[in-house]
Amino acid sequence: MPEELIPRCGKWLPENPRVIENWLAGLIDEVTSIETPQPLHPVIGEFKELIEGDAQIYMLFHQMFSEVPTKPPYNKDPTGKRQVRDYKMMLMLFNRIMTRAPEFSENALVGFPINAILDWPMGTGSGFAAFLNDKVNMQFRKVLNEWARYLKSEESAYVLSTNPKGWFGAAAVAAMPDFNSLFICDPCAPHHGFTSWDDFFTRQFRPGVRPVEAPEEDRVIVNSCESAPYRIARKVKAQDRFWVKAQPYSLEHMLAGDTRASQFIGGTVYQAFLSAQSYHRWHSPVSGRVVGAYVQPGTYYSEARAEGFPDPDPAAPNDSQGYITQVATRAMIFIEADNPDIGLMCVMPVGMAEVSTCDITVNEGQHVKKGDQLGMFHFGGSTHCLFFRPEVNIMFDLHGQEPGLNAKNINVNAVIALVMEPNSVVSGRELV
Repeated sequence: MPEELIPRCGKWLPENPRVIENWLAGLIDEVTSIETPQPLHPVIGEFKELIEGDAQIYMLFHQMFSEVPTKPPYNKDPTGKRQVRDYKMMLMLFNRIMTRAPEFSENALVGFPINAILDWPMGTGSGFAAFLNDKVNMQFRKVLNEWARYLKSEESAYVLSTNPKGWFGAAAVAAMPDFNSLFICDPCAPHHGFTSWDDFFTRQFRPGVRPVEAPEEDRVIVNSCESAPYRIARKVKAQDRFWVKAQPYSLEHMLAGDTRASQFIGGTVYQAFLSAQSYHRWHSPVSGRVVGAYVQPGTYYSEARAEGFPDPDPAAPNDSQGYITQVATRAMIFIEADNPDIGLMCVMPVGMAEVSTCDITVNEGQHVKKGDQLGMFHFGGSTHCLFFRPEVNIMFDLHGQEPGLNAKNINVNAVIALVMEPNSVVSGRELV
């Protein structure tokens, strides 16, 4: 019987779930075959102390593994080897990847290794509770910050080799055609001139590669990220049951109680997701003045409960994109557009799992032109939202696509919407 392929949004995890299971089995083999166990990294040791020293967290981390069914297909991996069945093994696996950068694989990229380790416990009731816990998320933040420091080190550049698993090997070059002409790099230098994994991942386009469309037309809104349209929602409510299957947007929760949230009630939200092998900086979709810019801490491994057991969806992190906009770590950049028909709008990049470092590079009070950089994700990026007030008469140009997990990237700085004068009608274009 052929394997069921799961659409993995942005290709952060392999489409074939067996690939994840085999990758995990190999990692378990590594940590269990060592005669002398590797000492725990200090930040992983802290995690162990947190679990064992807090009665509620200790209970949840025991129960999340016991709630994973013991019947097929959850009782063993395809090779019959042991799985992650307790928090101690979980921590050993975390420890193993703290000094590793993601290697390239055309069909088996595990860009979210911690997410892969937690794939099943994330779908349990106790896992849902644990990954919403503030103390747990504070510790995950420490773990990911420590891993990010490694990914910024010269040591992490080992994956930028021409080896089969290197990001400049033959398979990688085939998967990223025209890389040398698209991105600023030096093909003759070691690692193409990149000094670390993070330097490679936050690479920039060469001048002129992604020109801003209609730079002087203030009614034209351009794509803030190199991203694929996921959802358009209109008449968005102040509060909604965002945790249910449909994952509706809940504005006051998305904007974390910001006093400006009330201006967007009844308005429009556009959401789009980023690709693992693409460009990870954010740009301004409009010209205007930045009136607010900050990072809102949140969760890292919380997925929509409706996607979990008893009928878990292996693509749950992808299918939880609406849900995570209310709870995950995210940046909020409020811009007062020069065009009064737009007025106040908001750009909200959202972190997901390992991809949660939101680096804002503009300041409050700064004027930005359409297409100017606003910030970037480190170690990739997951999804982002644009918010528009209900008074904004906005029509979207999705370049002939329907929004959803199968949508394709629209270039950053390309036209994605037109804002008309109130009550005007657009004709002659494929707009939604």
